[in-house]
Amino acid sequence: MYLKRYSIAAFIWIALVGWYVYAYITQDNMSLDFFGIPLPSLKIALWVVLPLVVLYLVSLFHMAFYSMLGNFRLRNYEKDFEKIVDAIIEAYLGKKSRSHNFKTDRYRLLGTLLEKSTVFPSSELIGTTGNEKIDKVLNIIETIKNGGVADLKPFNLLPENPLVIQNEKNRYKKGEVSVSDILNNCTKYADELCKFVYNDYVKGASLQNVLKYKAFLTKEALQVIMARINADENTLSISNEELIELFEKLELSKEDYIEFSITLSKGGMIPEQRMKLFETLSEEKEEAMDAYLFTLFDLEMIAPANEILDHSQPGEYENFKAYRALKECGKNFSITLFI
Repeated sequence: MYLKRYSIAAFIWIALVGWYVYAYITQDNMSLDFFGIPLPSLKIALWVVLPLVVLYLVSLFHMAFYSMLGNFRLRNYEKDFEKIVDAIIEAYLGKKSRSHNFKTDRYRLLGTLLEKSTVFPSSELIGTTGNEKIDKVLNIIETIKNGGVADLKPFNLLPENPLVIQNEKNRYKKGEVSVSDILNNCTKYADELCKFVYNDYVKGASLQNVLKYKAFLTKEALQVIMARINADENTLSISNEELIELFEKLELSKEDYIEFSITLSKGGMIPEQRMKLFETLSEEKEEAMDAYLFTLFDLEMIAPANEILDHSQPGEYENFKAYRALKECGKNFSITLFI
């Protein structure tokens, strides 16, 4: 548009100069030599106009060249803007593998920051960005956060992505995918999701299936299993050998073992089985000894507890020794106060 205006103005100016020279100054002809080469005889007005034409052509080329450079820069900015939009979307989605080649310095800085960041958008942004791609992603994220299910396949997210995990949890809760679909194909899903499904599944699963999928066992799942032993609802009958098999799947602290004993104390496991369970565990794992002592005192099995304490080293099991001393003095306290 500007080149067109410039050309029209230049042609008018050239025409006016030529007309003025021809009409008011001279109408004579003149011949010039160019490096010894005689040029045709032309009106002086044309010789005056000729440099103006050359100047116009040179200036036109100059403006066209820099206009082309400007268009290239503008195109780079437009492409980088689209890449920034993609980088924002990937930051919203928490995508791990992110890499964009930016052409402009300012977008390169912003892009580098976004590629190394995970952004948690507010729901208030939905519909306010003016960008269809971003608004679509914001709607997807909000849907998943609210317990809905969305199609995340176009974004090529890893199974370990938090949004993918939550989306699959929502699918599981809605019955769109079954326990067997997930636990039998866990290479397709994140380990966190498989453990989540297993934790929920053991609330009512048979012992056979509890053991079948024990690879996904967690402390929370084991707590549920132990709470079901001889319970009034969803009861589960399980031997100590099978329980120990489950215990061996986990890395447990002494506090964990005590928590499991407390769970059993509230349930229906018979005292003899409970005592034998923690006796066996304490023989295999030093961390389980405190839980065994707790179990003995909780079941009022004073003699075996005293035998362990009497053969312990000074400084060991001070809490249980204090409990025993108070009990011998006729002071009755709950053993749970000493763990």
